[in-house]
Amino acid sequence: MANEIIDPVLVLVVEKLRSLSGASCECSIFLVPDLLRKINEKAYEPEILAIGPYHRGKDHLKAMEQDKIRYLQNLLQRTEESKLSSYVTAMRTLERQARKCYKGSVSLESDEFVEMMLLDGCFIVEIIHKIKMAELREDDDPIFKLDWMLPYIARDMFLLENQLPFFVLWKLFSMTTEIPDESNTPFNMIPYFFNGIFYGTISREEVEFPIDQIKHLVEFVHSIWLPSPARMEAYRINRNKSNWKFICCAREIREAGIKFLKVEGGSLFNIKFDDGVMSIPVLSIADSTESVFRNLIAYEQFSHTDSGSPKYVIDYIKFMDCLINTPEDAKLLRGLGIINNWLGDDEVIANLFNSLGDDVVLGENFYYSEVFNKVNLHCSRRLNKWKAKLRQDYFNTPWAIISFLAAVVLLILTFLQTLVTVLSYF
Repeated sequence: MANEIIDPVLVLVVEKLRSLSGASCECSIFLVPDLLRKINEKAYEPEILAIGPYHRGKDHLKAMEQDKIRYLQNLLQRTEESKLSSYVTAMRTLERQARKCYKGSVSLESDEFVEMMLLDGCFIVEIIHKIKMAELREDDDPIFKLDWMLPYIARDMFLLENQLPFFVLWKLFSMTTEIPDESNTPFNMIPYFFNGIFYGTISREEVEFPIDQIKHLVEFVHSIWLPSPARMEAYRINRNKSNWKFICCAREIREAGIKFLKVEGGSLFNIKFDDGVMSIPVLSIADSTESVFRNLIAYEQFSHTDSGSPKYVIDYIKFMDCLINTPEDAKLLRGLGIINNWLGDDEVIANLFNSLGDDVVLGENFYYSEVFNKVNLHCSRRLNKWKAKLRQDYFNTPWAIISFLAAVVLLILTFLQTLVTVLSYF
């Protein structure tokens, strides 16, 4: 036994099993996998602001570090400078828990990590306060003087790789928010801040969920940017009905006699189909839209552990991808006011939706399965096809309608003349 040779492969595998048993599974902030990153890497990387350890220290992001220090100074002046030591102590207490939230090793030493949490966290807290309460802004604050900066900051703060754990932000909010006003709670101020890049579509209704279940800002917004309660209930009822097929593009659907109706306000995801009318909420598309959608898609695809959880952003993108196959489809929806295009021509919109769904896997339950089934049933009926073809071929312009009516009148007169001739003969 003493001279027994131990297989080196056995030793290696045992060591790996031991390391796996001690590994933490608490990570919630991760680098977007190459599967999605390869499609558009820039959609996941900050342009002017680094939050957290992943992009810290990059040359093009260093300019904002001075703004973080200035915002910390503003925060201390707004509260009490003597609290700085208590902020540092609070961050040091949370350091170990915060490190576990990041996947992979973080190279920052303890003091650097605590400093990062303090500066990044206080910057987020202060800028969210300032966007809601204009009286807190300094006259020479470049972030609010230069119109272009704030949308870029909001976009960077919504990147999946550019996050602090939410419990860090919540601790700083609770230590620095001294105004006893219900409208100035984090649950109200955060949606108000991000509504600039969501074009006012984030719900501000109270959503009840435990604070300790929120991992970061992306998850917070995802949790409140929900479809209406009625639609969520319908989803739960129909979640086991998996028999459905994709619908045709917007032009083909219209040719089958279906009308499109734009819906102002309400949840972006509340798409309905009743009595031959498809109601679609208005979508505004601008520079930040692709980045916002891609990060939400990455969150839904790689953060949900429950396969039955509704992936309503992914499902919405797949719905729009079905509708928009070509620039002509985008032009149709834009002409009806369903899409506000601030990005470019119609081809850009078509390419955007055709690429957003690349390498994205639908969940077990598709949120729009009932809508798809209703649309496909309508399109399959021959009478609807005949009506649509008649409308398309003979009633597509006012002159065509006038010509048709004239032909009908002429036919009736001819019939009456023939009838009178026959009657007079007998």
